[in-house]
Amino acid sequence: MSRILAAKLHLFVSYKLENYLRTYRKRSGLSQDEVGFLLGCQNGTKVSRYERFARKPSLETLFAYEVVFGAPARELFAGVYHKVEKRIMNRTQFLTRKLNRATPDRMATRKLEILKAITSGSGVGPDKIS
Repeated sequence: MSRILAAKLHLFVSYKLENYLRTYRKRSGLSQDEVGFLLGCQNGTKVSRYERFARKPSLETLFAYEVVFGAPARELFAGVYHKVEKRIMNRTQFLTRKLNRATPDRMATRKLEILKAITSGSGVGPDKIS
């Protein structure tokens, strides 16, 4: 396989849609109007806009989608999640470099541990911080 073809294939495989709301809705067998009703909308117009990436749902609507489809937001909005994750990782690397250049002290060491946890994907929830 040529390097160009391999690169294109990798790009295609790693590409994520902004959201998978339409996919989940279609699998459920519900119409846009029915999902709209469950979300508390007048009709399916907003659902259509969300599915076409023309509008981003509110946080409350995001949680409603989680309840309706039984899937976490990071799966329903995989493309958005991927973009956010990438930005956070870039900022984490930047902040790590900045802290490594600073005078080492206890607080800087603590921050570096937290940044390492973020980079590893384990996050820094209250149960993970000592």
